[in-house]
Amino acid sequence: MEKYNDLAAAACKVRLNSHSPYSGFRVGAALLGKSGTVYLGTNVENASFGLSICAERTAVFRAVADGETEFQAIAICADGKQPTPPCGACRQVLVEFGPQMIVLTVGEEGLDGPVIHSTVSDLLPEAFRNFQQTEDSTQ
Repeated sequence: MEKYNDLAAAACKVRLNSHSPYSGFRVGAALLGKSGTVYLGTNVENASFGLSICAERTAVFRAVADGETEFQAIAICADGKQPTPPCGACRQVLVEFGPQMIVLTVGEEGLDGPVIHSTVSDLLPEAFRNFQQTEDSTQ
């Protein structure tokens, strides 16, 4: 998956902008839109922990605010040598925008360390979806 190497590098770079004074755990995400635009996000913590937001959702929300809702891939780079997969909340948000989206996770060494390739569906099998009935499906 060499074509996503730049995405991983961007995620590792934006990780350094993290606002994580409580956990000290920095995470960066780089989301590749269908248009080719890359949307960056980092985790932002708050003293009221429930108000904190993950890097992956920051990137998705930034993209949606810019009008993009179809994505090809997301790269996630977190502190530590081992890749850290997205949390459950981020997996649920990502599946809403693309179950087959490529997910590339790396640790703080970026592509020089372990790399995990997967899809959102791999990370969240049998995901909850809001399936609304249509008039045709009730007949």
